[in-house]
Amino acid sequence: MLDSVKVGFSAGTEELQLSLKKPSCPSSTMGKKSRVKTQKSGSGAIAVVSPKETMNLISELLQKCSSAAPSAGKEWEEYIQIRGLVEKICKKQKGMSIVFEGSREDYFPDLMSWAQEIGASCDSFTVANFGSEGYGLRATRDIKAEELFLWIPRKMLMTVESAQNSVLGPLYSQDRILQAMGNVTLAIHLLCERANPASFWLPYIRSLPQEYDTPLYYQQDEVQVLLGTQAVQDVLNQYKNTARQYAYFYKLVQTHPAASKLPLKDSFTFEDYRWAVSSVMTRQNQIPTEDGSRLTLALIPLWDMCNHTNGLITTGYNLEDDRCECVALQDYKENEQIYIFYGTRSNAEFVIHSGFFFQDNAHDRVKIKLGVSKSERLYAMKAEVLARAGIPASCIFALHCNEPPISAQLLAFLRVFCMTEEELKDYLFGDRAINKILTLGNSEFPVSWENEIKLWTFLETRAALLLKTYKTTSQEDRSILEKPDLSLHSRVAIQLTLAEKQILEKASASGRAKRLHFEKKLEEGAPLPLYEESDIALLENTDADAKLPLILRKLEEVEEGQEIHAEEHIQLLNGEKAVYVMDMEANGESLQKETQEKVSKDANSALDSIRSSTQKGQREVVDLKASRTEDNPKEKSE
Repeated sequence: MLDSVKVGFSAGTEELQLSLKKPSCPSSTMGKKSRVKTQKSGSGAIAVVSPKETMNLISELLQKCSSAAPSAGKEWEEYIQIRGLVEKICKKQKGMSIVFEGSREDYFPDLMSWAQEIGASCDSFTVANFGSEGYGLRATRDIKAEELFLWIPRKMLMTVESAQNSVLGPLYSQDRILQAMGNVTLAIHLLCERANPASFWLPYIRSLPQEYDTPLYYQQDEVQVLLGTQAVQDVLNQYKNTARQYAYFYKLVQTHPAASKLPLKDSFTFEDYRWAVSSVMTRQNQIPTEDGSRLTLALIPLWDMCNHTNGLITTGYNLEDDRCECVALQDYKENEQIYIFYGTRSNAEFVIHSGFFFQDNAHDRVKIKLGVSKSERLYAMKAEVLARAGIPASCIFALHCNEPPISAQLLAFLRVFCMTEEELKDYLFGDRAINKILTLGNSEFPVSWENEIKLWTFLETRAALLLKTYKTTSQEDRSILEKPDLSLHSRVAIQLTLAEKQILEKASASGRAKRLHFEKKLEEGAPLPLYEESDIALLENTDADAKLPLILRKLEEVEEGQEIHAEEHIQLLNGEKAVYVMDMEANGESLQKETQEKVSKDANSALDSIRSSTQKGQREVVDLKASRTEDNPKEKSE
């Protein structure tokens, strides 16, 4: 049983684990009326396509998407090839999608009535259009902060369990992919119910967007804008994996005996699957099962209309009343939009999994891959010290948009990364070695002034070198954003690119400031701070998110400091780990080597200069208030 009756969560926290990919064909048009029909082709006649012709293309797509990962630098070429096959399939399937008549907003009254009949609370808000933010919930009365204003009973939810009890059940019981991947199950479940004119969830399904702004809907040139960013590899993998999943399930639906009664047998297009995958990816959440023994994935009607803002998670699941409950994030006046907090996600995660860029994102960050080279002479010692601190020798870390730019865990890694042999021996075999290891992530207790100079030089240099991998400068990005004819997707892609650069610029500047500070400390011969048992700071989260229940934290994105496995770096398998690696190939080992060489040269030069200087020299005074701030060692992105 779960420890707590109430389990909190944030919107769309468990991103579609199938590492979705984006298609290039036009999106299918969904719309109104309860009656479902087959979309007509432009001529008014139902499109006639040879089943064998389509199946051959599907087989070719499946083979292409299941082949070994492309060699370094060939990812974009592979994406173009996969996209070309998808476009051919889309042309064959034109006019075959299942659609509704009318527009999305025509169905909001039906959604509200349906929800009220089932027992949801609907008297405090209505669905409204908020312009660039899209549809959301508008308060119909004054609502106080922390007031319970919305609850959704389990019966309304589309879950993995409801899929098992539906027409999809027989196939689910025999297919290991569906059993292992709840988000894929939800996507297929959603499509089956959409094709059923008598579906219980039809009022909800008809109210969903007709299309989305996830990269799955980007044009090829819009995806190309993301080349060079930390997000691009995940976008390419998303497209590839979506195409692979579609090809697999298309063949399964056509050939498996347990799929014979599925309504998808006669109409299952790539556009349909893209829509379902995007619907699930932007909306799914984890909730407890009825007995509270485990978590399951669900779509939560009505509540998922809420838009995001900064704050805290205010939604939970009440097991006693068996319903989702949401309290107000703040005071809302009548007619104001009601927001919720989606979680501590980076803008890369928002763009890829939710389809929007959040301008004032207090949790934005850039993921970078760092590791101790196994060919390094001191590798074994460094790996052992890191292991004792609970940090893998190769990790995904993050540079944060605020100060300090690095977490306690990254600080600990960099300190070990820059240790000399004597320092390593001291932390392995010296007096109070265990206590020293526990203080590695505490900014108050440096290993040595020389070590601090090296690690901040490394950060300054690494961030500066990463900035050079972009094709445009920050100023050029700002100029492009001023163009009035820029497409929405291109604008979002450039905003994301600019945000990454700004984080790297701040990290490089911060590294320089800290380096100058510690050079001054060394030059002055300042004593290292001494610590007592009571001073020891474990690598624990100290900000607001640490107060969340453990189960909530598991719903967030990949934890910083997660160990890198070879297969994850090659292909983000089914999107189970949303790892955004900044230093792809050209930015990887070669960049780390370049960084280390430059750091070694710069740091040694600075140390030699300091050692030879007199203590009379006055250096720039650096504002160090940021270095005293505790950071979150396990901050995630969702």
